[in-house]
Amino acid sequence: MKEMWSEDTSKALKRCNYLFGEIDRVYHEISLKLGLSDSAMKILYTICDNGSRCLLQNVCRQSGLSKQTVNSALRKLETEGFVYLESVSSKNKRVCLTETGKRLGERTAGRLIEAENAIFASWSQEDVEKYLSLTEMFLKDLENRAKNM
Repeated sequence: MKEMWSEDTSKALKRCNYLFGEIDRVYHEISLKLGLSDSAMKILYTICDNGSRCLLQNVCRQSGLSKQTVNSALRKLETEGFVYLESVSSKNKRVCLTETGKRLGERTAGRLIEAENAIFASWSQEDVEKYLSLTEMFLKDLENRAKNM
């Protein structure tokens, strides 16, 4: 197969993939350390990031988890008394933290959110904006290219 990319581009992509993998690894280790599965952490994080309740469809979209994974993890969290579902309309449900769930969220996802906020607070506003801008540009370009695959 003909080489389509320069050596610099290939190295950059490898570095990018390595960094994404390492970031995922750190989040996984944090979840384990705090006694949660990755999916439970992502769901609690999403709900906590939205207050103490979040539309079910937004939990799926914002957590990056499949609908099936979210439903499975929510059943477990609901059985354990951490969340409950309420109907918003005939098609929409909202995931809400119970009082026990709020305490769990504070000592797990809340701590993670605090750590992330501390990282951004330690960066210059220019660096934060650059990071977010480049990440958003990468996402939009990837979405556009995905349409043509």
